[in-house]
Amino acid sequence: MKNPLSNTDLFKLSALLFVSFTFFYLGKRWSDGNQRILFFSSYTSSRTSQQNGYVSLSPNLNKSFDISSLISQNQSLASPYIVPSPAPVDPLPPPPPPERFGIVNEDGTMSDDFEIGEYDPDLVETEWNGDRNGTEATKSFKITRYEMCPGSMREYIPCLDNVEAIKQLKSTDKGERFERHCPLNGTGLNCLVPAPKGYKTPIPWPRSRNEVWYNNVPHSRLVEDKGGQNWISKEKDKFKFPGGGTQFIHGADQYLDQIAKMVPDITWGHHIRVVMDAGCGVASFGAYLLPRNVITMSIAPKDVHENQIQFALERGVPAMVAAFATRRLPYPSQAFDLIHCSRCRINWTRDDGILLLEVNRMLRAGGYFAWAAQPVYKHEEAQEEHWKDEASVIVSDAKFFLPNLAAKKLASQTKQPSVTFHFLQSAVVFPKLSTFEELKIRQSVKMLDLTTRLCWELVKKEGYIAIWKKPTNNSCYLNREAGTIPPLCDPDDNPDNVWYVDLKTCITRLPENGYGANVSLWPERLRTSPDRLQSIQLDAFIARKELFKAESKYWNEIIESYVRALHWKKMKLRNVLDMRAGFGGFAAALIEQKFDCWVMNVVPVSGFNTLPVIYDRGLIGVMHDWCEPFDTYPRTYDLLHAAGLFSVESKRSFGVIREFDSSFSLVVFLPDLSLHTRCNMSTIMLEMDRMLRPGGHVYIRDSIDVMDELQEIGKAMGWHVTLRETAEGPHASYRILTADKRLLHA
Repeated sequence: MKNPLSNTDLFKLSALLFVSFTFFYLGKRWSDGNQRILFFSSYTSSRTSQQNGYVSLSPNLNKSFDISSLISQNQSLASPYIVPSPAPVDPLPPPPPPERFGIVNEDGTMSDDFEIGEYDPDLVETEWNGDRNGTEATKSFKITRYEMCPGSMREYIPCLDNVEAIKQLKSTDKGERFERHCPLNGTGLNCLVPAPKGYKTPIPWPRSRNEVWYNNVPHSRLVEDKGGQNWISKEKDKFKFPGGGTQFIHGADQYLDQIAKMVPDITWGHHIRVVMDAGCGVASFGAYLLPRNVITMSIAPKDVHENQIQFALERGVPAMVAAFATRRLPYPSQAFDLIHCSRCRINWTRDDGILLLEVNRMLRAGGYFAWAAQPVYKHEEAQEEHWKDEASVIVSDAKFFLPNLAAKKLASQTKQPSVTFHFLQSAVVFPKLSTFEELKIRQSVKMLDLTTRLCWELVKKEGYIAIWKKPTNNSCYLNREAGTIPPLCDPDDNPDNVWYVDLKTCITRLPENGYGANVSLWPERLRTSPDRLQSIQLDAFIARKELFKAESKYWNEIIESYVRALHWKKMKLRNVLDMRAGFGGFAAALIEQKFDCWVMNVVPVSGFNTLPVIYDRGLIGVMHDWCEPFDTYPRTYDLLHAAGLFSVESKRSFGVIREFDSSFSLVVFLPDLSLHTRCNMSTIMLEMDRMLRPGGHVYIRDSIDVMDELQEIGKAMGWHVTLRETAEGPHASYRILTADKRLLHA
């Protein structure tokens, strides 16, 4: 067998290895002296820069120069500069460990006890006390004590008792004198409205539903006018409210039961939660709905009886002075589940039904309108017979004019085949009917015609009570004959724009997405974020539900702390006003904490309009501008609550000044190019004093910037004022001002 590696092969292989190692060694040595052969280099660029293998020689190496010839003869050569040896450098100490302030604990939670570091307290005080123009002057407030108003002003409502403005109205035919006519700038209330002599702490609820102190509302005219109708009576030092009257012959409770039986879907306190009572009288309708978990906005003008709403408020029933006249009422669209009118003396069909169109705007989609026409006062049997099937009471030979649509509807509701309808172009004739009967039938026929054109469904008529239902969408409106009056409103019309906005003779469109129509049953709707939370104008676009939940949680915690630390349950609150309500979280928290009170939620015009959300939650509220007086009687509320109100309303900005023209029939907004505060804080505080009952309470939660001035104003009005820290502690930028109003007489 032949050996694969012969001697010759071994010799060749050994020679090849020897030559390879030789070249490798020579290349290695050469590359250390010349960096141009980089393949064999084992040094880094940093080391090469420190140890160069070659030196560059100057071309002037072998040339000599006479340096002294280049120096001026007048100059002496400087002594050579000796470079001192560097001093030894001490090693730097290690940096100190980072300082921990303790704001956040190791588990990531906020700490209650932490360091704030070094700061200049004088600088902070200067910044807080400096004015908004950047000056460093410290503000000082000294306000002269306010005087008492004359005794004649004890029932004064500034915007409704402006006699000079009312005298200059061009017309009062449509109720203009019952609307707001506020004093001009600088001529408003500047004194304290006194209480009547003998004023006492109001009788607590629920006793106040049936009786109030005479001296608190010392007006007997309503007793004289309505005493025979079982509305109100006077016994010794009290007014008594029987709960009946011509509105409710068999009593308010039986009247409410009758409505629920007529329409089974009207379930008080569940499907029906928020109600309006127009022309409410002394608000017995709303008073008897409260135990059924229904809250009623009872409204009436300040008319010849003057004190209907004042009696309602003294009873502890939600109420407000308001009138159907020429402007929109300050409530949002789709606010009320049911609107009620019993003997409300409102001509719903005037001016192409403009007043009923306002009812339609405020009525929730699928909501109900209950209309009880005026009965005969004393003869119960006759009145039941007169109003029984009012549309059918016409004798068979009566001839009268009816529009086509109403005739069809009226015929469908009539069970007597003997009734015939004649359509004439001549005047309306009612033989065998008295003038009163003729007028009432005319009104009923017009009402039926108008409601038909509004696409309302007459769901039930019993005795003198008729109940209509509003449609849940726009399909009926869109399917009406061309040219039907009233038309639909323009798509760009905002039905929630209500502050000093004139009434419109058009039908408010319902949202195509169904917002406002589908609300939860009570009490779930109080805690559920409504659909219209997504449609109202807000800074937030996405996290609206989170904001809603956060506000509810915030106010629940705040009210719990007030109950625990400030003993709110002992204050016997009944009538409460939240002056900057947001989503209604404060009112909702009072309900959750089982307070037996009601809250009027005010949404200022200076902020976002959240009223639709408040009503969708099952609460009541109103739009208002706190630069102007509120439409309520003096001594209305037990508690006034204002969170963040003054810091917003007192901001300096460019804006407009609201004035009236010479006829006082037009509101003019004049441009104001100067920098000014939106509202005067003393103006708001004086209005608060007017609305607050003697012995009532004020809670203002606001920026520390406004507290000094608020304290001085409160003291000047005779309030007992206390400044408290919030739960955030002494370094928080907010404070709580609490005040109690003393009893003052003229």
